[in-house]
Amino acid sequence: MPNIKPVSDLRNYNEVLRDIAVGEPVFLTKNGRGRYAIVDIEEYEKTRAVLKLMGALSEGEQSAKEKGWKGISEAEMLLGIANG
Repeated sequence: MPNIKPVSDLRNYNEVLRDIAVGEPVFLTKNGRGRYAIVDIEEYEKTRAVLKLMGALSEGEQSAKEKGWKGISEAEMLLGIANG
């Protein structure tokens, strides 16, 4: 179940921070609507890494659509890991 608190609870921020765990953010509301999410730094870094990877994969897919796909042997040669 999501951990939802009004932003006014930040007056006692130690209590809000105590409720944060990896994979379990605290959602803060302002005027009854979702406004902020507080996440553990490990979760934040993981999310950023996933977004970066997804961006790189998207760029690779777009390049392949424009320039054509490479076969596995050609890709290995380009990466310098060809098998003899």
